[in-house]
Amino acid sequence: MKGKTIVVKLGTSVLTGGTRHLDRAHMVELVRQCASLHRAGHQIIVVTSAAIAAGREHLGFPELAGTMANKQMLAAVGQTQLIQSWQSLFNIYGLHVGQILLTRADLEDRERYLNARDTLRALLDNRIIPVINENDAVATNEIKVGDNDNLSARAAILAEADLLILLTDQKGLFTADPRHDPKAQLIEEVQTIDDTLRKLAGGSISGLGTGGMATKLQAADVARRAGIDVVIATGQVPEVIGRLAEGDRIGTRFPALATPLESRKRWILAGPPPHGEIHIDAGAVNAVREKGSSLLPKGIVRVEGRFRRGEAVRIVNPEGRELARGICRYDALDLNRIKGQHSEQIESLLGYGYGSVAIHRDDLVLL
Repeated sequence: MKGKTIVVKLGTSVLTGGTRHLDRAHMVELVRQCASLHRAGHQIIVVTSAAIAAGREHLGFPELAGTMANKQMLAAVGQTQLIQSWQSLFNIYGLHVGQILLTRADLEDRERYLNARDTLRALLDNRIIPVINENDAVATNEIKVGDNDNLSARAAILAEADLLILLTDQKGLFTADPRHDPKAQLIEEVQTIDDTLRKLAGGSISGLGTGGMATKLQAADVARRAGIDVVIATGQVPEVIGRLAEGDRIGTRFPALATPLESRKRWILAGPPPHGEIHIDAGAVNAVREKGSSLLPKGIVRVEGRFRRGEAVRIVNPEGRELARGICRYDALDLNRIKGQHSEQIESLLGYGYGSVAIHRDDLVLL
């Protein structure tokens, strides 16, 4: 099986087993499954819930008013406990973890989004397991909404993942509420998410987490539109993570609507209008058009317009015709400083670098 990028979202109910305590025995088993996939060549990202639950447990379950400040205090304490647990468990298998704490603002602001993406890619490139959670200690709406499901979908988009696994205390999406209707049947595959399907979504069974099936449907819809397969399944199935990675029919699967690359390139074409132009020489035209290469600074002869890193630009050939469009890794000012130069000179010229290419081939669409 070709190596995949797999995001595994672990709900509070999965990590506590429906109790008030972290179920460390089950956490070890989940880590073992992730480590096995990692050894097989896959890239694994863990999105973890249960910071507040971990904080309550560490402090001995204090009687506290349900204020936002108290929730944030519990999250601040619990985050340290969670990351220590994940680090010690992955260490058993010789793996390192890196913590990324995000809020909605990190994903909506362009620079912070790009910085989060670069950090995530650097961790994966160095075979480190990213452990992602909402930054509940400073966030407000995130705690109230409890949206780690949607956070995991956005983490999957950041990583350009192939598969998002949402592990919960339910076997998947049912035709009715299985808690009240014995005739309820598991829906094995969903092609269309509509209002009828959304009405089937219930709340959290355990009452420990703040997310439910509704947020999982939202997450599935976001991720599959970005070209990512999604599965909702119970975390109690033996070898569930590995089996889902192999394509076993467990839980409810939401097939991707397109490949991640197709989805991204459609967005480049149909998204915001280009903010500037990059004029390239004949050698760069040949490399980009005939060889499918990325655009290097060496092939750039002129930069026009004002644009920021991560914005779309036109790529223009020596005859003045638009050859392609792409998402630039450097802003216009930086490109003017490194144009015509070899990639290994970028850091010495700028004092920093966002990689050796001006536009990566995966962020470039030929017209």
